Amino acid sequence: MAQQSRVFAGLSAPGVEVAALPRHSPVGGAEACELDERTKARRFEQLFTAHLDAAYNFARWLARDERNAEDVVQEACLRAFKSLDGFHGDNGRAWLLAIVRNTYYTWFRRNKAEGQSVPFDEDSMAANSHDLADLESAVGSIDRILEQRDAQRLVNAALQRLPEEFREVVVLRELEDLSYKEIATIARIPLGTVMSRLARARKLLLQHLQQARRES
Repeated sequence: MAQQSRVFAGLSAPGVEVAALPRHSPVGGAEACELDERTKARRFEQLFTAHLDAAYNFARWLARDERNAEDVVQEACLRAFKSLDGFHGDNGRAWLLAIVRNTYYTWFRRNKAEGQSVPFDEDSMAANSHDLADLESAVGSIDRILEQRDAQRLVNAALQRLPEEFREVVVLRELEDLSYKEIATIARIPLGTVMSRLARARKLLLQHLQQARRES
């Protein structure tokens, strides 16, 4: 991914590159610090290089702008690098995506972007929700829409129209294939909220897809 070189460019200390470490001669002081930075940068690469595409895609769907997404991912990776000593788990992707999400909302508040988020009333959505049979029918309708030749364009446009809280759970579940538990951890919401938001997001997505199909 093109973003990877820019991401890793900011991770090493000045003059320090991620390269093979010397095998001989003990070091101390500044040299030891430099080696620590090299080791840390190498560990970051090993843990998170494979997840940078997911991080960028998630940021792009949140920010809805490629350049802003690059800025968010760059800052998120720097945050992840600085916090690397605190990572002791085995799910690097979920950990990195959680930092991307937090970084995006910090960026959003800092830039006071308008029109980025469509407010929604979750209680109102719940009152208008259908039963399981209706939801299964909705999912089936989405599947049929996806069979169209220009399905990707329709889905992308429909996703752009979703409220931010709905869009992120759909992207994490349907595009990144994360579990409900992983999404709950990333979004810092209860598991039940993940499931209800995802169900409502799918129905709203279906409405947008059906409207787009009628207009096309």
